[in-house]
Amino acid sequence: MNGLINRAIACFVRDSYGEPLWQEVMAGLDIGEAAFEPLMPCAPEVTARLIAALAARLSRAPADLLEDLGTYLVAQPRSEAVRRLLRFGGVDFAEFLESLEDLPDRARLAMSDLDLPAISLHMQGAGVFRVEVARVDGAGLRFGPVLLGMLRAMADDYGALVLLYYRDGDATREIIEVHLLDPAFADGREFDLARGRTAP
Repeated sequence: MNGLINRAIACFVRDSYGEPLWQEVMAGLDIGEAAFEPLMPCAPEVTARLIAALAARLSRAPADLLEDLGTYLVAQPRSEAVRRLLRFGGVDFAEFLESLEDLPDRARLAMSDLDLPAISLHMQGAGVFRVEVARVDGAGLRFGPVLLGMLRAMADDYGALVLLYYRDGDATREIIEVHLLDPAFADGREFDLARGRTAP
């Protein structure tokens, strides 16, 4: 799985910060090209080192960088397949949230090597949800901040007004609190179930 993740990180950094910065960071790491082949296995430690080096170079917290990666995966046109996978979860943001527990299985259907951590959703009250993401030992990065960025981008995609809070959780889980203030706050991005068709 980490080869796919590393390739996504490479695309994110090149698109967001430019090729020279990417090459500068890579020059300081002893990482072979195979680490960025989507279907090639790669040690989780390589991903952890890559994130740490990028965060240090950009003077940013690793969690903030991972959140931006999650937003990129949804909002960037080259990642349309990720957006489509998520949009199939529901017709509005509330339905999308309710489908999050199925996301790891849907992701595996799309790409068998993509093994996302388990996700559980808990209703806290009217419009308030708690999303729990299982921690995976040796994964190389935390998925919670990535999911936080994806949720933020998906709220924009649906036109929903939300407040999101990341909680580090404990040794077994990460927690994201979602406050859905207005599910139809703005016009969402156009989405057509039929791939390649232009909506009228």
